Amino acid sequence: MPEVNVQEHLSFFAGLYRVDEFPKLGMWMLYLTIVALCIVVYKLGFAQKLPMLKSILIYLFLALGCTILTFLAIFLPITEGLVVAALILIIYKIRRYNYKKDQAQNDA
Repeated sequence: MPEVNVQEHLSFFAGLYRVDEFPKLGMWMLYLTIVALCIVVYKLGFAQKLPMLKSILIYLFLALGCTILTFLAIFLPITEGLVVAALILIIYKIRRYNYKKDQAQNDA
């Protein structure tokens, strides 16, 4: 049976964090990256003003859901997709801010 090189099949971030060589540290780094990116995407695209307890509950469930995404992100481009989503939302927020600023200047 031919030997399979796992490193060739890892996603970019899993390879970057060397999940195959340092599984414990690599998985924690991948998990923290995914949690951070999920928080950024949530805040930029979906967050609303909520009471403190509801916000804590949302972030708790977000962190729990990221555990599943971490295992999928070893071989699938989950983290890369979150980076793209965050960049798109950042560009959208900047353009919307500039548009509102231009509208305020035109109205004045």
